[in-house]
Amino acid sequence: MTKGSFKWWLFCVVMAMPFGREQYIGYTHAHEYNVEFNLSQRSVADQVISIFENNTPELQYGYAAAIGDGRGITAGRAGFTSATGDMYLVVKNDIQINPASPLKPYEKRLKKLAKSWSPSILGLKGLPAAWLVAAQDANFRAVQDSVVNELYYNRAVNFASEYGLSEPVSLLVLYDTIVQHGYGTDPDGLPSLLKRNTRTLGGSPHNEIDEIYWLRNLLLIRKQTLLNASNSDTRQVWRESAPRADTLLAIIESGNVKLDRAFTVKTWGTAFTIYP
Repeated sequence: MTKGSFKWWLFCVVMAMPFGREQYIGYTHAHEYNVEFNLSQRSVADQVISIFENNTPELQYGYAAAIGDGRGITAGRAGFTSATGDMYLVVKNDIQINPASPLKPYEKRLKKLAKSWSPSILGLKGLPAAWLVAAQDANFRAVQDSVVNELYYNRAVNFASEYGLSEPVSLLVLYDTIVQHGYGTDPDGLPSLLKRNTRTLGGSPHNEIDEIYWLRNLLLIRKQTLLNASNSDTRQVWRESAPRADTLLAIIESGNVKLDRAFTVKTWGTAFTIYP
């Protein structure tokens, strides 16, 4: 769970564009939910989140660093962290496939850190380099994809169903929010934000509240959370990532609710065009 972002944030701008290009990254999910991504929409969503997490639309499977956000070491395509347990899950699953994984020496330490939710990086010397080596293996990259689906994407789909959401842009907002904020019961987690939004508006799209109106307010609540996180360890880094909510709101305001039109995201002066 990346529970923060980097200091490259200066501003974010999203501009709808009238053309498209076929790309493929990502996965579809089961059909029992009210909203799910097709392959193109999943690609768009993963690229947007990658820009937020690593300042590039290309998924950064090999990235690993301590970014000072109170989560220890952050690594991989979705910013798995040593403090929150998702990094441990990636490493554990990789070792099951590859017992000789270069990350095997860190398994026990990561398990202990995750159990105590500790931001300590003691005992993790050399992990970023080992992570980079592991990422050269397609199986390790597939493990990261699987954990993203298990912990974040599938849960986002379930929340979308629970709250009666039907637009792909709504799923993008929930998917990105759960990657950064997590799915715990703390005040900053996605479940708390959803409950707060529904309480504020007296309902959700499940209760006939307009979906876009509800979504806009959720992003306002998210931005306020990013600006004033309850966890003091993450507060500074999260404050710098507040434009993340503005970017998603701009996608909504452009009318690109189906994520079927190209748009540009600017971060720290660098423009990235995302094509469906």
